[in-house]
Amino acid sequence: MTLILGVSAYYHDSAVALIKDGVVVAAASEERFTRKKHDSAFPCEALEGCLQSIGANVSDIDYVGFYEKPLLKFERLLETYLAFAPRGYVSFSRAMPPWLQLKLHIPREIRKHLGGKTKRRIVFCEHHESHAASAFYPSPFDEAAILTVDGVGEWTTTSWGIGNREKLELKQDIRFPHSLGLLYSAFTYFCGFRVNSGEYKLMGLAPYGEPIFADTIRKELIRLNEDGSYELNMDYFTFAHTLRMTGDKLERLLGVSRRNPESLVRQVDMDIAASIQVVTEEVILKLASHVHRQTGSDSLCLAGGVALNCVSNGRLLREGPFKNVWIQPAAGDAGGALGVAWLIWHQLLGNSRSANSQDSQHGSLLGPPIDESSELDELVRSGAVLHTFDDSAELDQRVASLLADGKVVGWVQGRMEFGPRSLGNRSILGDPRNTEMQSTMNLKIKYRESFRPFAPSVLDECATDCFEMKDGASSPYMLFTFDVLPSRRKEPVTPVEGIERVRQVRSDLPAITHLDYSARVQTVSESRQPRFHSLLKAFHEQTACPALINTSFNVRGEPIVRTAADAYRCFMATQMDVLVVGNHLMLREEQPESAVASSQTYLSNLAPD
Repeated sequence: MTLILGVSAYYHDSAVALIKDGVVVAAASEERFTRKKHDSAFPCEALEGCLQSIGANVSDIDYVGFYEKPLLKFERLLETYLAFAPRGYVSFSRAMPPWLQLKLHIPREIRKHLGGKTKRRIVFCEHHESHAASAFYPSPFDEAAILTVDGVGEWTTTSWGIGNREKLELKQDIRFPHSLGLLYSAFTYFCGFRVNSGEYKLMGLAPYGEPIFADTIRKELIRLNEDGSYELNMDYFTFAHTLRMTGDKLERLLGVSRRNPESLVRQVDMDIAASIQVVTEEVILKLASHVHRQTGSDSLCLAGGVALNCVSNGRLLREGPFKNVWIQPAAGDAGGALGVAWLIWHQLLGNSRSANSQDSQHGSLLGPPIDESSELDELVRSGAVLHTFDDSAELDQRVASLLADGKVVGWVQGRMEFGPRSLGNRSILGDPRNTEMQSTMNLKIKYRESFRPFAPSVLDECATDCFEMKDGASSPYMLFTFDVLPSRRKEPVTPVEGIERVRQVRSDLPAITHLDYSARVQTVSESRQPRFHSLLKAFHEQTACPALINTSFNVRGEPIVRTAADAYRCFMATQMDVLVVGNHLMLREEQPESAVASSQTYLSNLAPD
């Protein structure tokens, strides 16, 4: 047996992955354990949880891989500072202490956190190599083109290459400061959202605006070449030498001041979001076309933070040159832990690879499972009132009935998802037919902006009854948008403007239909997700609707829940109606008032994301 540990840490969303004899057996982010969103510390608790879930110890680890090369990243910081000196002194002075004290000594830190129990040498790969490996090796393709796009690794911001069986080679890259990810983050910052966590808000805001600034962005901010390469006009960006992404010059160009965080969203913010979204999609399509010409492949694998832009992915699938597109569900830095572990198995150790026709990500249900008996016993001792069902089918019928009555249900089952999406094991569920459900779940459950869209989970066998998808197509990881069928659409009756358009009914599935009639779809198959599939089937039988709203089980500022205790606290801190953990059901009105008070205290201590 060979057990390989992959680690991503010290920048954003630390994580671990374990690969045993070429098969991924566990992966998790540290934030789920520490309850600190985007925790960048060494993922000690995630490692312990993953090892425990497979019955292994630190001493069983044969190889350790780190997802990037710290010395190369340090080189970039130094060269960038020298290029911009003395302007970048403040940011440089803040960045240096952590590097000098910790990040230049990653091997020492890893061995320390492994308790000195492994003497194996530590393998380092480049950041975009780990992204590429995380995309290709678990993909369903024996051979494929690879495209990675993010903010920045060491120097690289965008790269492409080719994967063939166990071989992977990157061919070309684009380097810092020219970065599509940082361009999108700069506009995230300009619109008042937090960089590295608010990009999905900008994407969600885009449909409410018109791309009136797109030409300005194309002419003044980014030069896009025929081969997909691009350059940013750094006169308008300050991320290379300050602690801010943009400055006064961009405000003058756009004719508007940057939005203050937490202030009301303006129409101009919506228009800016729409504009940068359109340009991002154009760059991705141009990159993909170049990669297709160079490789001649029918299949494309994607990773990097920009690969989480599901709107861009949907357009790539519809308009791009590739017949097949597969995206790593943990496309951000956390997925780098998977990538480096697979690189060790295939590239360093020379093991062969044969692609799984579905994929080798196992539905991305890779985190530690709940321990129903001990975790529920603890909740009962704390005063929780629950109903236990010996027959899971009976429970599904009850939950489906509650959902059909307009109840919001927290749903916790089995192994935790790896990646930013809840895929039916740590989810909050609702009825997509309910015209008030989007606003209700945003404002009373998630405590977040009312414009934020929700995604549908739909029975795999019924997906084409709701969405414009090819027969046999699937979207198990909620990474693509598809249009709602024209037969299910409705023209809005009352004309309104701005954010109020969220209340317009646009289809017979109003709670999941975006303003442009699209939806971020997750297809649920019986083979991969039997438990979640069973619930969806019960809801379908009762209502003739094969879909449910599926959003991550957390509130704003909190990581997705891991344990039954996390779920119960979130359940009681919100206006959720029902909580299901395993085969146990809890109704809000039956829970003790003391649980509400303690949960509200927890909620008040969360920082906004």
